[in-house]
Amino acid sequence: MKVLVWQWGRRGAGPRIALLLARALAGLPDTEGRLALSAGAEILATEASARCDLLLPLYHGLAGLLVQAARAPAIVRRLAAEIGRLRPDRAVCAMPGPLDLLMRAALSRCRVPMAVIVHDADPHPGDGFPLQHRLNRALIRRAEAVIALSGHVARRLDEQHLLAPGTRLIRLPHPPLAFTAAAAPRAQDGRIHVLYFGRLLAYKGLDLLADALARIGPRADIAVHVVGSGPDSPALAALRALPSVTVENRWVAEDEIGAVIGWADIVVLPYREASQSGVAAAALAQGKRILATRVGGLPEQLENEPLAVLCGADAASIAAALTAMLDAPPMATAPSDASAAWRDFARRLRAELDCLVRDPSG
Repeated sequence: MKVLVWQWGRRGAGPRIALLLARALAGLPDTEGRLALSAGAEILATEASARCDLLLPLYHGLAGLLVQAARAPAIVRRLAAEIGRLRPDRAVCAMPGPLDLLMRAALSRCRVPMAVIVHDADPHPGDGFPLQHRLNRALIRRAEAVIALSGHVARRLDEQHLLAPGTRLIRLPHPPLAFTAAAAPRAQDGRIHVLYFGRLLAYKGLDLLADALARIGPRADIAVHVVGSGPDSPALAALRALPSVTVENRWVAEDEIGAVIGWADIVVLPYREASQSGVAAAALAQGKRILATRVGGLPEQLENEPLAVLCGADAASIAAALTAMLDAPPMATAPSDASAAWRDFARRLRAELDCLVRDPSG
């Protein structure tokens, strides 16, 4: 079986997930993994071994997206020709984006069944382009199979009646995301390093983190870094005002992520809502302790992980749990076996793809 894995984003977790899945599929018996990424995907410049079989048209921002949408017929024809050259038996969208309906149209012309990995069944405030979630839903309704990365997402898909009759709903856990790790995190200052990493948006609970740290009060034995990109906000101002807290509001490049996570002793996810967490997956791959709120799909992802602590989604609970982690003796941590997890993910997905019929209705 030849499986084409695609993801149209330039940066973030999507291209890495596509690359890891294509590699894992290629390692299975009687399976060939093919990869399609944006021509401007950051990972192509930072991963020396990243081999791309199909380059998707590049766009920058909303204006570029509208330009590419206007060229839809030409793009579909070109994609159909490239798909015909690669001759895949199945295709998998690693993370939906605004232009994926064009790929769906090209796959339909080539009679290739499609599966979509759904990371979020509900839109998070501040995420994505206008209408992106509506486009994602349209893609889900046209898929022969949908992969949910948590039971929470699977339930929400079912409750919203997003799947067309006959669509396979597959539940597979989010594998760890391995990045190149940095040196030992506490080698320089001896303090306990606490990291928040990711989008700096309201639903991520940055206000809860600020309140929790204020409740804990000044401690000479910790350093807190808040790293990611997003709009300035009162929560970020409150974090900047706290002792031992550094805020870096910037996009973190693909080749920096390993070092950012490698700095941490504890990765904190104070989210108000979540489907599951790519940051948690990256932290587990480096053997980091994790503090996460008990919301959405996070309990499923983390409750059986010995490195993870779950707490309520309120400042008092976060403060109590973080204090207990700070005061606990240092742990001997071992990273998750990311390669083995991706091999298992690919094996289980491959078995599901065997069941798809090679004649989508389009």
